[in-house]
Amino acid sequence: MSVNYGSKRIVTGAHYGLRDWLSQRVTAGLMALFALIVLAQVIFSSGPIGYDKWAGIFAAQWMKILTFIVIASLLYHVWVGMRDVWMDYVKPVWMRLLLQVFTIAWLTGCAGWAIQVLWRL
Repeated sequence: MSVNYGSKRIVTGAHYGLRDWLSQRVTAGLMALFALIVLAQVIFSSGPIGYDKWAGIFAAQWMKILTFIVIASLLYHVWVGMRDVWMDYVKPVWMRLLLQVFTIAWLTGCAGWAIQVLWRL
């Protein structure tokens, strides 16, 4: 004899839950830490801040890799947020799909542009 203590709730839609909440917080933390690292490099550099100083900060390979990791985190952060907005507020399925495809295309283009800027391809 089985006992049913309530109904099973099936959650569909924008993948609500701890995973999305946690990914938003982790990516935001990475971006904040990166901003502090760049700010520290600017504050502790000597002389006026110009193009040469900025180019020097981002010239090291480790800084390029760290910058790309932060850009990838930013793109994922944007994707999770926009996907949730589209899922919550856009009711026609065809419009939601169109907006999600546009968002993915736009973010892919931004990733390509970031690679081009960082490594001068």
